[in-house]
Formats: sequence, structure tokens, C-alpha cells
Amino acid sequence: MRILIVTDAWAPQVNGVVRTLESVRGEIERMGHTVDVLAPDRFRSLPCPTYPEVRLALTLSPFIGPHIKACAPDAIHIATEGPLGFAARRWCVSRGIPFTTAYHTQFPDYVARRTGVPAEWVWPAIRRFHAPSAAVLASTSSIRRELVARGFRNVRPWGRGVDLGAFRPGAAPHPAFAPLPRPIQLYVGRVAIEKNIGAFLAARHPGAKVIVGEGPAREGLEARHPDALFLGALSGEALAGAYAGADVFVFPSRSDTFGLVMIEAMACGTPVAAYPVTGPIDVVTEGTGRLDDDIDVAIAGALTRDRAACVEHAARFSWQASAREFLEALTPIDAELPAAA
Repeated sequence: MRILIVTDAWAPQVNGVVRTLESVRGEIERMGHTVDVLAPDRFRSLPCPTYPEVRLALTLSPFIGPHIKACAPDAIHIATEGPLGFAARRWCVSRGIPFTTAYHTQFPDYVARRTGVPAEWVWPAIRRFHAPSAAVLASTSSIRRELVARGFRNVRPWGRGVDLGAFRPGAAPHPAFAPLPRPIQLYVGRVAIEKNIGAFLAARHPGAKVIVGEGPAREGLEARHPDALFLGALSGEALAGAYAGADVFVFPSRSDTFGLVMIEAMACGTPVAAYPVTGPIDVVTEGTGRLDDDIDVAIAGALTRDRAACVEHAARFSWQASAREFLEALTPIDAELPAAA
């Protein structure tokens, strides 16, 4: 099968959406399928306001059509609700071409945090975007329940995985950790307002706080919290070492749909402290972390968890299983793509 993924989020961006698509693409190709990716790098683009790492493609549905037809896909998946996603959706709808979509991001909450526009004003537009989709893929049961409650149809599961070869308890601790007081409390991810990192940095639990990642909020947070260690973006062995060398992983976001970094941390043996919200409630168990509305209580509780139990739990998340769910949800295109509406 030849599959076309249309996404506004793609390399060199570093985020959970990109990591998911790259990982699933690799698994699908190992199964013998062909995957084409239609991303902003094929078009003129401009930086997204307040999120410059994300490029917004400057295109309309009439111009995206030739790209779609050139791929000659057997199935189309539209991954994001950005300019490319909207253009591809409009092109497919006008021609009666089936497609699937995914709900990767709590977009209404992100808009609310960045602009002050109430999230409830954004939900109708998101619901309309996904309405023609043959299947709306969502990562967790709590997200699927929320989408159904908000009037979404054809919601299907699409789980996530972790690379157990890359993220493992035996990874050498990051060298920057050596002089730090224990316990080392770690955050990994985008350094942005919607990630609620300030709540973590304001926690009173003794020890060291380490931030791994880049983003528009870094400069301000670093200035306000000089005692925290900001290491910037890490990858490969350095990232695995940061996870493995920490005593607890703190996930302060209240607006994520999953949180891949939590299972990466657990795969390295590090328990998770988080709020009892969508994402953590689907990923963190009693034996692998602590969820509490008081982040200090969550940190203290997570520090008592067994690291071997974290590794065992993380091993249940498979990119191969994720790829199978993705493939099962696709709707094949039965006819040749038409030239015009």
C-alpha cells in the first residue's frame, strides 16, 4: 500500500507529533508499505507566531492537489489541523476522496493559553475539521471519551510506543548531573507556556531541577529561576543519559494528549510525577509514579517508586502495535484520483 501523510509538523521540528509520525512511518515501511510525507518543506512558508520553529505552509487546496496526485496514494492521512491539513482536507472533500485524521494536540487549550481566546470558541472549528474524516485517531481512552462527548464521530484508538533500544536504564548518566544535589528532578520537552514548566520550577521539593529542551519560554524561565539547570535540546545517548540519571521525571503539563517523554523516562527506569489530567492518567500507574494536584506531593510520591517497575511498564508501549492500529484505521481510495472537482 502507498500511504500519503499530510502534516504541518515535520523535521526539523522536535515534538511529540513529529516523533510519532517518524516512528510509525519507520514501522510501516518495515512492514513493506510505502509512505510519502507532504510537509511544509515542499512549499513557501513563514514562521508560526509565538512558535517560530513551526513553519506554516503558504498554499491553497488547488496547489496541493498536484502534490497529492503525484504521490498516487492508496490511502491518505491528514495529521494536523494546520494550513497544509486544511488545504488537503478541502481538496479531498471536494473530490469525494476518503481520508483519516488524528487528534494529536489539545489545540483549543493551546490557543487559549497563547491568545486568551476561550477554548470553547475554538472547539467548533476543530470539530468541523475532523467531521468528514473516515476515522479520527486519538492516543488515549480519556482523549477519545472527550472527543466523543464533544460530538466527534468515528473516533478510533492509535497508541504510542517507545524505542527500548535507545531509552534504557543502563544509559550513562548525563555528565552535567555529577555535581548536582539529589534528588535530580527532570523535565524534557518544549519550553513553552502551554507546558506549565513554571509550576515545576516553583516546586519546593529539595534537590536539583533540570530542564531539557528549547522553546520561546526558555529565556524568561532561565532568568526567573537561576538555580535550575537548562541544558537545551538533547538527543541520542545524551537524552537517554538525562532520563536515566534523574531521580524523578516531572511532567507539569495540563494540556497534553499523551506525553511520549513520560514513557521514555520510564523506559530508563525513572518514575513520573504529574498532575491527574489527560495524558498522565492514561500513562502513569500507581507503581510507576504519582499523580497529584500538588506537584510537590507528586514528586515526593514518585521518588518512592520502584525503577524496575517503570522499565517493565514502559516495555508495554510498542511502535509496532501503534503502526498496526494506524494501518487498520486507514480507508483505501477505491478509484483513481480525479483531476478536478
